[in-house]
Amino acid sequence: MRYRLTFVAGVALGYVLGSRAGRERYEQLRKCAERVARNPAVRNAAESAAQQGRGFAGKAYHSVSERVGDRVPAPVAERVRSLRERGQNPGDDWGTGNV
Repeated sequence: MRYRLTFVAGVALGYVLGSRAGRERYEQLRKCAERVARNPAVRNAAESAAQQGRGFAGKAYHSVSERVGDRVPAPVAERVRSLRERGQNPGDDWGTGNV
């Protein structure tokens, strides 16, 4: 899926850069992308996916740490812990640049 998305993005970029009215088309695509990004349904879906990803990552970490034990390097454990604490913040400002 990632490769398909990359391919589509490359085709879109090539189309924009290769067209005679490239700047106009770029502005039109940019405005459309901004409208989609501001759509509450899209924002909710993205936030839901992010929360599910954080949940799955936490479960995976617990599963692996139970099997591996104390063999997880301290910097890795610290990074995961900081990400988990960040994910528990109910006022997550997704998409606003505030972290």
